[in-house]
Amino acid sequence: MPSAVIITGPGFQDHDVVYTYYRLLEEGWHVDVATRNGADVVGKYGVPLPMDKTAKPLIPFEQLDAEAYDAVILTGGHEAPDRVRQDARVLDFIRAMDAAEKVVAGLCHGPWIMVSAGVLKGRRACAYIGLRDDVINAGADVVDSDVIVDGHIITCSYYAYVGRFMQQVFETVAKKQVAAA
Repeated sequence: MPSAVIITGPGFQDHDVVYTYYRLLEEGWHVDVATRNGADVVGKYGVPLPMDKTAKPLIPFEQLDAEAYDAVILTGGHEAPDRVRQDARVLDFIRAMDAAEKVVAGLCHGPWIMVSAGVLKGRRACAYIGLRDDVINAGADVVDSDVIVDGHIITCSYYAYVGRFMQQVFETVAKKQVAAA
């Protein structure tokens, strides 16, 4: 069973987290949601994490381990990614996922975390208009597109394209699993 972790914080883009979380579950994935200290957080529009009584407790950033996951999902909402990217444990985890060539996927403002981790240099990526300059300054070749897959790095320019984004996450992980078999 593939596994993923969604990393977020207070002020996350509610539908980014809700959609990616339930799509991962729908595909039969093991899913964790990580926040600073494993603390409950609330999204920009009031969605709480954990979302419902069936959801597992949140995990703290110190439990992030690249060996445990096939993919990391970095969701948007400008407040959450800006807070998350200031945590060295998250940046170290993203670098470890990149070094292991595991899927690092950023949606809307989520690539801000990728920028701070330094994993976009020399990559093709797309970017939300508010992050475009940051992603360019991080050394990425920014392409005007909905979703870009560059090896194991996946970027999505806007949450309206989250369906295509998740499809690429699933396809990229599946290809990696077939190649490893």
